[in-house]
Amino acid sequence: MNIVTAVNRALHQEMERDDDTRVLGYDIGMLGGVFRATEGLLDEFGPDRVIDTPLSENGIVGTAVGMAMRDDRPVPEIEFMGFFYPAFGQFMYAVAKMYERTGGDIELPMTIRMPYGGGIKALEYHQESTETFEIHAPGVRVICPSTPYQAKGLLASSIRCDDPVVFMEPKRIYRGFDDPVPTDEYTLPLDEARIVEEGSDVTVLTWGAMVRHAESAAEEVDADVEVIDLVTLSPLDVETILESVKKTGRCVVLHEARRTLGLGAELSALVNEYALDRLKAPVKRATGYDVHFPDNDIEDDYLPDAERAKHAIEAVMSYEF
Repeated sequence: MNIVTAVNRALHQEMERDDDTRVLGYDIGMLGGVFRATEGLLDEFGPDRVIDTPLSENGIVGTAVGMAMRDDRPVPEIEFMGFFYPAFGQFMYAVAKMYERTGGDIELPMTIRMPYGGGIKALEYHQESTETFEIHAPGVRVICPSTPYQAKGLLASSIRCDDPVVFMEPKRIYRGFDDPVPTDEYTLPLDEARIVEEGSDVTVLTWGAMVRHAESAAEEVDADVEVIDLVTLSPLDVETILESVKKTGRCVVLHEARRTLGLGAELSALVNEYALDRLKAPVKRATGYDVHFPDNDIEDDYLPDAERAKHAIEAVMSYEF
């Protein structure tokens, strides 16, 4: 399967397993979603469980909150991460805080799916990678798969989770490659990073579409690179991160989001606080630039890639205090 097919299969199996699971969003029914991730669900489960909504992200998320409060397990889709901003009030005031403000009486088992990032030459607002906003909200899990196998298992786990989940889907690689994926249902942990490649010289921390660039860079440098796919951006798998960096003594963070206040800044601080005495070089970030996502004719110059990751790895490998 590719990633978008894996997402579709997970949605289908979870809706088949639990009648309380419903999907909602703009164009998700008859159209099957802009990327066809919900294709076929309307025919299988009907309009009571596959709900085409008006074009109102605030309304989509607010409606999903109400559904979750009545014991449904809604899976709202935001067509693109850049369209999530109108719903940010609902996200901060209700989704992130409902459990705490009710003293644990009300849980919100909802999974907000949203394609994120660049790489498809789309229009303005369609290319955002602002996961930092969601990560900064306590009470919400933020998950990002990088393979079809992960996408299917993590989405199933997210839908079954009693916490609200933001499920980031890297649309740049939706159909980029196929991997073996079990046809039966299965789940994956929502709090564990994945060691993609083991190494001894330098740790590369990354997630989503950037994982494949990190793997490519690891093959091109004269170093034994350990590639860590974070998978869960909140809460972080701190133990796996620190164990790796303490072993290699060097750390590179590769992410698509803008540099300033991107998750790479938090990861750098984490390493400095708890592994400074093991470092052989300062933490290096390879990221997007501190500008708005550019027009599609120059987006290739904006997006981090294997070459930029390679330069960062070489920089920490050659550093001398």
